[in-house]
Amino acid sequence: MTYTHDIRIRYVDCDMQGIVYNAHYLTFVDDAFDCWLRHLDPVFENTYGWEVTIKKAEIIWESPARFGENLNLLCTVDRWGNTSFDGAVEGTTSKGKIFTASITYVCVKQGTFQPIPIPPELRKHFKTEYSEESSLSINPPDA
Repeated sequence: MTYTHDIRIRYVDCDMQGIVYNAHYLTFVDDAFDCWLRHLDPVFENTYGWEVTIKKAEIIWESPARFGENLNLLCTVDRWGNTSFDGAVEGTTSKGKIFTASITYVCVKQGTFQPIPIPPELRKHFKTEYSEESSLSINPPDA
């Protein structure tokens, strides 16, 4: 149950020192999980009637990512709760480990944002291995 996502660090992602702004790491992490979700269905919110929202995020930095580098994000799901799950991300470049992140997502009903039990199709989807090179499918992977 992993997903890999690559990001090229752009000039706009960096400060005057040429390193990535701290806040951008959370954007990278959330984008990686969103892309992983969209392998289930590009418009899963409309198809299934649920969404996921971030409840908590923690990032631990080891080294800065720099302009022009390729940042590889390895995403996993570490914990399953009743309405929430914890995602873990390790970010690396050719220099080694850049950061780790832990994100708690809550499953909610689309439109009302009321917590709902984790949908079975989401749990099944995140137990399948994907990479960003995999093609997006309108149907769940086993359909």
